Amino acid sequence: MIDALGTPRSVLLLGGTSDIGLAVVERLGERPLRVTLAARPGPRRQAAADRLHRRGHEVREVDFEATDLAGHDRVVEESFAAGDVDVAVLAFGVLGDNEQLWQDAEAAVEVATVNYTAAVGLGVRLAARLRAQGHGTVVALSSVAGERARRSNFVYGSTKAGFDAFFTGLREALRPDGVRVVVVRPGFVTTKMTEGLQAAPLSVSAEQVAEVAVEAVRAGKETVWAPGPMRWVMSALRHVPAPVFRRLPL
Repeated sequence: MIDALGTPRSVLLLGGTSDIGLAVVERLGERPLRVTLAARPGPRRQAAADRLHRRGHEVREVDFEATDLAGHDRVVEESFAAGDVDVAVLAFGVLGDNEQLWQDAEAAVEVATVNYTAAVGLGVRLAARLRAQGHGTVVALSSVAGERARRSNFVYGSTKAGFDAFFTGLREALRPDGVRVVVVRPGFVTTKMTEGLQAAPLSVSAEQVAEVAVEAVRAGKETVWAPGPMRWVMSALRHVPAPVFRRLPL
């Protein structure tokens, strides 16, 4: 369980090669943890496991493919095989090319499957496990892109809007069972996923997002933005009239 200082003993990272997810694990791990990395097998997962091993953590690896919906029962079963999970981090997702996505049904459905459908299915499975063990925290890495759809990334934004709504609601459903859900809404993050894209104002690093997320876990917060001022930026943008909003360089 998470101790009085907010330090867990076991962490499940779904999206085990995610820059943000790994940074969250490292910041949570002030002492050795039992970490389960759920990701595609290969050099990137091995590099992630080696990175955590060097920090003294016990690392287990589980094969995970988000689009393999039928395989998610196995993923969760294997992830809990070594015992209770104190913190489960959902850090998988794809960005895609918006101009392709809104004109290519197959590509759009794949992004929706990874970012939303897979996350919902895993969220339901995690909820059942955490309720059964009587404790635990889910860290759901959302995005400010889901707060108001923009022409430049509305397909991705729509998947994050659904993701955000699901985990915000799941939080309320799990509240009576002592299970927490922390929704993290980063702005533009400089990671492998955004490599080659022009950084937006208020950009942050994976480590900065991890700092916000872990502070939220330890302080009992429920929804946080990274960076913090992004909360007020998005609050203002949500209320901009559509004729004005569509003229903004977003």
